[in-house]
This record gives sequence, structure tokens and C-alpha cells, in this order.
Amino acid sequence: MTARRTDEAHRTATPLELFFDLCFVVAVAQAGGRLVHALAEGHVGAGITGYLFVFFGVFWAWLNFSWFASAYDCDDIPYRVATLVQIAGVLIYAAGVPRAFDSQDWTVAVVGYVVMRIALTAQWLRAAAGESGPARRSALIYAAGLVVCQAGWIAMLAAPVEARRWLFLVLVLAELSVPVIAERHHQTAWHPHHIVERYGLFTLIVLGETVSASTVAVQSALDEHEALGVLLPIAAGGLLIVFGAWWIYFAVPAHERLSTDRQAIPWGYGHYVILGAAAAVGAGMEVAVEHAVGQAHISQLAANLTVTVPTALYLAAVWFLHARHFKRTTAQQLLLPLSALAILACAWTGEYAVLWAGLVMGASVAVGVTLTERTRSGA
Repeated sequence: MTARRTDEAHRTATPLELFFDLCFVVAVAQAGGRLVHALAEGHVGAGITGYLFVFFGVFWAWLNFSWFASAYDCDDIPYRVATLVQIAGVLIYAAGVPRAFDSQDWTVAVVGYVVMRIALTAQWLRAAAGESGPARRSALIYAAGLVVCQAGWIAMLAAPVEARRWLFLVLVLAELSVPVIAERHHQTAWHPHHIVERYGLFTLIVLGETVSASTVAVQSALDEHEALGVLLPIAAGGLLIVFGAWWIYFAVPAHERLSTDRQAIPWGYGHYVILGAAAAVGAGMEVAVEHAVGQAHISQLAANLTVTVPTALYLAAVWFLHARHFKRTTAQQLLLPLSALAILACAWTGEYAVLWAGLVMGASVAVGVTLTERTRSGA
């Protein structure tokens, strides 16, 4: 196993990587489902905290695999077997999400991480065996960091329940520091086009999970209540939000800014907000549907905020991470931040808030396309 070229032509995601991504849908759905239940019952603080914690586990497991694969995917039998073992770990983690979310019982989730970490550590050690000099040292630091952090997660299980959230934050900081330390003197051979494609594919999967969750929620509400009149505006607004989220994310060539770790690490880490917000939109849609048919024990404003807040966060994060770097005029720069504020304000528009938010999202896309075409024509 040796590093692949960073300028390799026609580098694309492999079927194994796509399979790996699809298995994460289970974990994303589990996290979203627990968030829906918490928000619908009015447990906002506990719901958001639990969601942020369990989604970090999903995001970080995916990120660790994806960046390693971009640099060292040799697609031989040992590599494939190790990846399939990691997939098994993902599914174990997903099974542990409800307990971790509801009662801070991370036992099953940590077991899933142990499975993933054993396979990934073996991969980094294999990479180190095929390298020399700074590249070998970087691979060994990655392997050591995985082992140390995983030991920390196991030790957390012995801590009192009330202390686990604070220990969780400490361990998150430790996890985030490993790539920073490992890449300090040597940049692993990740491929900019490949990385951007991988993040884009995972974003598509999360948006797809949002569409699926929303569709099931609407279908269930129709079967039980036949409330077509109140559900159509929510469904229409939700579709516009998802369509706009797709359009805005893929509107710029993000790979053009990813050449060094200085840009790539903040960009890669920052997608925690993008992906987490995209998945939370689906949960918010489910809460909005439940409120519309009288099943959610929260106010209209609270139900609206479950959709508008993650949508606004998504727009702001996409703008901050890469869209702003490709905007030439002041109007282009202000469009997404102002759209995010407008969508947030839609929460105060009553029972049609989701529809209004969708219309704002659609208008933002239309204005963005118009401004881009005018700029190109002027150039």
C-alpha cells in the first residue's frame, strides 16, 4: 500500500466507497429519528445536545475513512475486507444511537467504534509499512492517535453519567487534533477532486434521507388523519428547501480551493455543520407534520423553528465554507447570508412557515443564477 498521486486523472469514488456511504444512512436515520421524538415532546435542549453528540460520531467515522481512502485506496482484497469490517462497525454504532441519545449509554456505540478503529488502525499501519520518512511518521501518528482516542472513549464508559457529556467534548477535541498533528510535517496524498466528490456524495445521501423521512411522515399523517390541506404546503415547502439545498451546494467548484491542509482541514471539519443541518431539516419536517396533525406537544413557532433554524444554518455554512470564495460582486456575497436570515424570519409566519421558507430558498436560487449569468456576461 503506497500513496496515490494527488494529481491522478479521472479519480472518482469507487463502488466500495458508495456502499460505505449508503450504510451510514442507517446511523443518520437513527439520529434524526431520536431528534424528532425529542423536539416533538418539547425536550429541545436535550434533543439538540443528544443529536449533536451522536451525529459527530457518524460524521467523524465517515471523515476518517474518506480521507484515508483518498490517499491510500489500493482496492485489493485486504483493503476491501478492512473496509467491510468498518461498515460492520458503522451498523453497530447505529444500533447504539438510541441509547446514547436518550440516556448517555454509549456502550454499544463505543463497541461499534472499536470495530471501526481496529480496521482503520490496521490500514494506517499497512500504509506506514509501505512508506518512509515523513510519510511513514505521519501514518504512524494517525495510527497512534486512533488507539489513544479510542482508549479514551472506552474509559468514558466507566465515568458517571453526569460527567460523560463533558468528557465527550474533551474527546472530541482530542479527535480533531489528530489530523492536525499528523499532517504538520507531511500532507497525506489526498486528492482534491476526489475529496470534494466524496463530500458531495455524502451530502446527497443526507439530503436523500431528509426527503425519505419527510415523505414517510406525510404518508403516515395522511393515513391516520387525512389532513391533505394542511400537509400540502409543508410538503411543497420542504421540497423547495431540499431542491435549493442541492442547487446551492453544487453551484461552485469547491475543489479549486483545496490544495493544502490549511484550506482542507477547516473545510472538511466545517461540513459537520452542513451535513448535520441537512439531516436536521428532515427531522424538522417530520416535527412540522406532526404538529400540523396535532401530535406534537409544542407551539407553532417552535415547530416552525425546527425547520427554519437548520435550513438557515445550512445556507450560512455553505456560504462560509466555499460559496463566498467564488462570489465576485457584493450582491452575490450577501445573497446567501440574507437568505438565511429571511428563512429564519419565516418561523414567525404561522402555519405556512415551511412553505414561505421554501419559497425564499427558491427565490435565492433564482436570484443567484441571475447574478451569476449577469457577471459572466459582463466578463
